[in-house]
Amino acid sequence: MASFLQVDGLTKSFGDLVLFRDISFGIAEGERVGLIAKNGSGKTTLLNILVGKESYDSGSVVFRRDLRVAYLEQDPAYPEELSVLEACFHSGNEITNLIAEYERVINSQDHTHLDAILQKMDILQAWDYEHRAKQILAQLKITDFDQQISQLSGGQLKRVALANVLITEPDLIILDEPTNHLDLDMVEWLEEYLQRSRLSLLMVTHDRYFLDRVCNEIIEIDQQQLYQYKGNYSYYLEKRDERVSAQNAELDRANNLLRKELEWMRRQPQARGTKAKSRIDAFYDLEKKAQQARDAGNVRLQMKGAYIGNKIFEAEHVYKAFDDIKILEDFNYVFARYEKLGIVGNNGTGKSTFIKMLMGEVAPDKGGFDIGETVKFGYYSQDGLKFDEQMKVLDVIQDIAEVIDLGNGNRLTASQFLQHFLFPPEKQHNFVYKLSGGEKRRLYLCTVLITNPNFLVLDEPTNDLDIVTLNILEEYLRQFKGCVIVVSHDRYFMDKVVDHLLAFQGNANIKDFPGNYTEYREWKEVQDSLEKEKIQAAKPREEKPRSAQSKAEKKKLTFKEKREFEELDALIPQLEEEKSKLEKELSSGMLSTDELLSKSNRISVLIDEIDEKTMRWMELSEYM
Repeated sequence: MASFLQVDGLTKSFGDLVLFRDISFGIAEGERVGLIAKNGSGKTTLLNILVGKESYDSGSVVFRRDLRVAYLEQDPAYPEELSVLEACFHSGNEITNLIAEYERVINSQDHTHLDAILQKMDILQAWDYEHRAKQILAQLKITDFDQQISQLSGGQLKRVALANVLITEPDLIILDEPTNHLDLDMVEWLEEYLQRSRLSLLMVTHDRYFLDRVCNEIIEIDQQQLYQYKGNYSYYLEKRDERVSAQNAELDRANNLLRKELEWMRRQPQARGTKAKSRIDAFYDLEKKAQQARDAGNVRLQMKGAYIGNKIFEAEHVYKAFDDIKILEDFNYVFARYEKLGIVGNNGTGKSTFIKMLMGEVAPDKGGFDIGETVKFGYYSQDGLKFDEQMKVLDVIQDIAEVIDLGNGNRLTASQFLQHFLFPPEKQHNFVYKLSGGEKRRLYLCTVLITNPNFLVLDEPTNDLDIVTLNILEEYLRQFKGCVIVVSHDRYFMDKVVDHLLAFQGNANIKDFPGNYTEYREWKEVQDSLEKEKIQAAKPREEKPRSAQSKAEKKKLTFKEKREFEELDALIPQLEEEKSKLEKELSSGMLSTDELLSKSNRISVLIDEIDEKTMRWMELSEYM
């Protein structure tokens, strides 16, 4: 299996802050690697180092010669005067450079190298580039190809950049948070696209279902070190738990030994011999080991929550539209005490507008929201909080509250509260401008939670948060003694947190569904299937032309065709069974890299073969 990328002994630091030290890993052909780390641990920095946008202290980064690599940045940028389609030709990749060279040669008098260019364009399928660009942009719901880049939102710009990465079908793609700004339909389309393709992949994402279904290897950066897991996200969770348990058991043993050594140290006289000195040296080694930080992901934080009465809010005959786009039409809803509601739907269906109306930021056209007197909102918006960049992290929180009441006589200082959300004491005294984008979102989350609200309204809280923080937030929300509304495209997060959903389906069509996202998705697939059947049944049946009918009536299978039909009848179930077995093996997390690649290739062949055999079986079955 060909090696695409090899990283050896890589170290990166910013002054005294070491992000990672002496890390090594490789990516081979067919491998799909997910990168996991806490915010501020250097995920984006590592990706920027790999593509040459960032320097490093020591080590080496080696790509295979002539490897085609595409990179999706977290915050892509294009010249504002370009149109969407022009931006797809602005990437400077191999195909766009070749198309530019072809146009230059065609428009010049010198056609010496034209044959070689034409041959290369055939090999790279450059003639279809514009068609592929429009196809993928349409899947990502960018349909105005002449719209200027300057008129796009941040989310639309990210989708144009994602299309750019996919269009060229490179050997290796590097993706930094590809699911941010994608609605649920787009995320599922991208998931299927990457599963079907043979691309090699390195990506950073917080979408855990996406990691589980797309990746066959996980690498984690934890406390400046790198750990590799040859399997999907489920396999990673299992093996990481084993690693952390082993580390904690070792720390427990070190602490027990430390107590015994401490007793011995206290009993010793001042004058010590050589043997005693070796014991003293061992004591200090043990002390250092016992002081290692334990796993931060096991933190449990239970807040008291302010009292909330029986009346929460009632939406009464609410109407809202923007020109011809309807958001709400005669919408009525009574929110129950301790309810945990998820809001899902495609971009532009009005999810954030609904939240802003509830919070009083946007006025409804008609009707309104009657909110209970005891309700105390904690609102986390997509726009985020504008921090004073010159403030220290701890000061930001202490300006809101010095102490947090947990109930039962328990209290937390602002510093202790920050530690629960992965801000160690040394980080708390950093200035805000030194934080990564994800760390700023985490700090913003802390400013919302520390006010001790009894009704949390969270609009896309999962964007830019790392998986460890998401686990802590999920646990917090499950224990939260109050009401919650969450707008999110993170399917895993929604499944773990909410009781039921409001699904915004567009044109003021809102479905109140009693269940989590996965249950809703299964229900919707059944409904869509029934709707298709209903439409099909309603269509008038077209009579076959007389000549075709008589031809079909006269047609009879030959002995050879009958035998072929019988063989296909037996073969197709065998192929389906082999495919099912391979799918189970691929999701088991027990395969080596070579086995994963081999079985992935075999399943692609099987799918094509099953399609081909089934089509032939259907042709023959018409004459049985």
